[in-house]
Amino acid sequence: MNSKIVAISTALVLCAAIFLCGCTTTQQIDSNNQTPAATATPAETTTAAAPAAGQIITVYHAGSLTAPFEEIEKQYEAAHQGVDVRLVPGGSTKLVKEITDLNKSADVFASADYTLIPKMMMPGSADWYVTFSKSQIVLCYTNQSKYAGEVNADTWHTILEKPDVQWACSDPNLDPCGYRSLMAIQLAEQHYGNDTIFDRVVSEHSNITVTEKNGTYTVLATSPEPKDTFQIRPKSVELVQMLQNGGIDYAWEYRSVAEQNGLNFVELPEAIDLSSVDYADDYAKVQIETAGGLMTAKPIVYGATVPKNAENPEGGVAFIEMLIGSEGQAIMDAQGQSPIVPAGGFGAVPESLKALTASP
Repeated sequence: MNSKIVAISTALVLCAAIFLCGCTTTQQIDSNNQTPAATATPAETTTAAAPAAGQIITVYHAGSLTAPFEEIEKQYEAAHQGVDVRLVPGGSTKLVKEITDLNKSADVFASADYTLIPKMMMPGSADWYVTFSKSQIVLCYTNQSKYAGEVNADTWHTILEKPDVQWACSDPNLDPCGYRSLMAIQLAEQHYGNDTIFDRVVSEHSNITVTEKNGTYTVLATSPEPKDTFQIRPKSVELVQMLQNGGIDYAWEYRSVAEQNGLNFVELPEAIDLSSVDYADDYAKVQIETAGGLMTAKPIVYGATVPKNAENPEGGVAFIEMLIGSEGQAIMDAQGQSPIVPAGGFGAVPESLKALTASP
């Protein structure tokens, strides 16, 4: 990646993190003299062109967005008679590679990790994005899970070490929830003052290892090869059925997915769960090497864009307009995914979205 792209991506990443603190009122210029989108005045606002009947809008989205996006699909199609929204769920890393490497056309791309857009899509495959929701990592279980009566924020890692406990996460090379799960386990070592947690829970049951240099921990996960009590699946949402059927005892998920599916879950300390900007510097001490590149731990923020290869870009913009507007915010909130209000806007945000976005 050349220095210009790195500079742009770094500036955008730093700006987006500020939104979790509610700092969205001032405009800044990044190191390459690109101006993030600013809040529009009423005189500047426009509405996205209404999609015509018979149009198809293809939405590539993180699997963890399935429930809220199905609701938005219904409302969107009701508001635009004859328009067909087609949802394509998957691991965010896998989906972005299909767009950038295989040139698969998507009218919307919504990622569980907004940084995939500036890092992997800009400037070649996208020139703007919005940040619209935030979440946290939790450890899910059911009443039938082994040691369900003993698991809590202090004991979870000792329970995952037990030889009779089956647990799983999604693939860190395909799905942000997968690499975030491993980040959370590594962060637990610093929080609990126990430098054996990752080895005992993960490394002893896989090909995933950790190195440390100058206080930064790098998880090596390009070839995970899980075994024994540890399992990996392509998408985090696949783990829900495994939990409910008793195939595993514990699974790492986003809190929203846990709530949507009625799962029990351990709410982890903020120093571990990737939910708080107050711990952003501590999170950044953990990074993970994946097939998609080196990912640094940071607060969980979802992002969306209309890729440059969209066949129906106007329809894609209109879908995002509903997503970050009052209707989409209400749906996200009801599904346990906290909306960012106003949404963050970065790059060449379309005019019709400027009234709904703001940038630091």
